[in-house]
Amino acid sequence: MKLIVQPHDGASPLLTAIKKARKTVEIAIFRFDRTDIEVELKAAAKRGVKVTALIAYVNRGGEKHLRALEMRFLEAGITVARTADDLIRYHDKLLIIDRKMLYLLSFNFTHLDIDHSRGFGLITRNNKTVQEAVKLFEADSTRRSYTAGLDTFVVSPVNSRKVLAQFLRRAKKQLLIYDPEISDKEMMKILQERAKAGVEVRIIGHSAKRLNLQVAKLTKIRLHTRTILCDGTKAFIGSQSLRPAELDSRRELGLIIRDAKILKQLLECFESDWESTDAEADKSAKKDEMPEAQKKDVHRATRVLTKELHPLTATVRKAVKKAVAEAGEDIMGDKRVKSTVKKMVKKAIKQAVKEASDDAGAKEE
Repeated sequence: MKLIVQPHDGASPLLTAIKKARKTVEIAIFRFDRTDIEVELKAAAKRGVKVTALIAYVNRGGEKHLRALEMRFLEAGITVARTADDLIRYHDKLLIIDRKMLYLLSFNFTHLDIDHSRGFGLITRNNKTVQEAVKLFEADSTRRSYTAGLDTFVVSPVNSRKVLAQFLRRAKKQLLIYDPEISDKEMMKILQERAKAGVEVRIIGHSAKRLNLQVAKLTKIRLHTRTILCDGTKAFIGSQSLRPAELDSRRELGLIIRDAKILKQLLECFESDWESTDAEADKSAKKDEMPEAQKKDVHRATRVLTKELHPLTATVRKAVKKAVAEAGEDIMGDKRVKSTVKKMVKKAIKQAVKEASDDAGAKEE
């Protein structure tokens, strides 16, 4: 099993997989704007690989693009199936190569998700998992009902609520969560219970209720993945957030894993991302915050400085006016002149502050 980390890995793992396909490529699409992936799918069909694309019947604001994609695929000899309309959305993302390798993704086949967002994907050859994915793909392609066969293969709305609730309840020490929107009452209650029981709960994303949970926004990059690490021993990666619609009314797909190497990668990624959240920024700001007594001294000094600088402001204004009068009004339209003037004033102020600081230090000694 291998882990795909976005935006670090890009589209290369997917492109390589499609290029290596010999018999079949099966792909479930919710959003799609990757020309490079489209080119490889068409090339696979041209060399005799049976390519089947299961395309969502709807996505918010993108139906026109999906229908255009279907036409391009059909013209290239790709078999196209459209999801049913029994669920409000078919949001799962997967790629199956030769029915031997599964790419289960938390990101869409788009530039935004692959190049500019935190996302994860799992690559597995585990036969039971791959065949379960094939079963789901065939059921959705032919609009038949799907019955879950593996507890580690998490499918909404079939078994996700039960499996993820159990996954969270079993946490003994720690739950590290990536989730853009946690709002399901049952899941929130479990998280609160775990926190009260002493389990460390940290969430990168958003929660409808903060309460005693540590919730922080990822600031260095867009968040898209839904991922949960439990006690450092297992993890869930998928497309479903812990909110009612994605647990009960949409087709979502995830996988629970215990691979030690991947868990280590996920943990390192989470901790790195956590350091860049607004929670860490707030902590750093509080740590660097000066004592109240020093604040009063700074405010007092600021008031005195403002008063003393008033004549300097008038002097600078007078000097600038004189320069403009002698050199012409157009001179201030020159960015280089403006920059030079600003630098000169800053330099003079820095020098004054340094001299004042040196004088103060000498007096203290």
